[in-house]
Amino acid sequence: MSLGDDHQSSGDYDGPGRTRLRLPEEDTGPRRGGRSSSRSLVTVVGVVVLLIAAIAFANRGGDGSASAKGGSADRPKTSATAPSGTRPVQSGFAHDEQGAQSAAANYAVALGSDGMFSKPQRDAILAAIIVPDRVTDFETTLDKAYSPDFNKAVGLNEDGSTPKGYTFVSRTSPIGTKVTKGSADSATVEVWCSGLLGLAGQNSTAPVTSSWFTITMQLAWVNEDWKIVTHSQKDGPAPIPGDDKASSADEMAKAVKEYGGFTYAR
Repeated sequence: MSLGDDHQSSGDYDGPGRTRLRLPEEDTGPRRGGRSSSRSLVTVVGVVVLLIAAIAFANRGGDGSASAKGGSADRPKTSATAPSGTRPVQSGFAHDEQGAQSAAANYAVALGSDGMFSKPQRDAILAAIIVPDRVTDFETTLDKAYSPDFNKAVGLNEDGSTPKGYTFVSRTSPIGTKVTKGSADSATVEVWCSGLLGLAGQNSTAPVTSSWFTITMQLAWVNEDWKIVTHSQKDGPAPIPGDDKASSADEMAKAVKEYGGFTYAR
């Protein structure tokens, strides 16, 4: 399959699985007054809106198997944005260009999460998203990067733990993706991101700040999924800062605790 077949291999949105709407055909019978026509138009619009909502809801279920079975047993046990997801990253992406972009966006979220500051969690993330023969190299490189000095620079203790009374924030949000090179079993994807990093709390020496950067990933199709072969990052593109007033340390800590981080993007 070629990566150019972006909208042909995934039945969730396009291709053979495309869902079409048929609007009511033109009425050839006797016409009534304008008031009746208005009511008919409102009815048609209402039906179309309901159909679109139903289709959008069904498409969220992937292949639709969960919707077909029904029942509470098939429903998610936690909120989609809860930070307590069972896996550090969603896996099992489509073998096409869109699947590669989805994989890259989700891997950017995982690599920018606070779990990367914990050795056990970092190793689990790398094992899930890196090609098997490169996992050890990534572990060695990142073990050096997440050093005691780096942990102190972002406000953490030397071992990567969060000081008592503070809330650590490390989140990456993909803004968009694009494929710069691709074939059937490989793809180079750029992910434009915004990020939050820092320690929220009174008297924090490393308050939470935002940044903009672009991550480039070379992906390979391995074991029926996209995995990272190489990874690099550069600054920008960054928009002009707005006039938003910076929140207090307490407001930032409260927001981080109340708004769970995403475990799935794009």
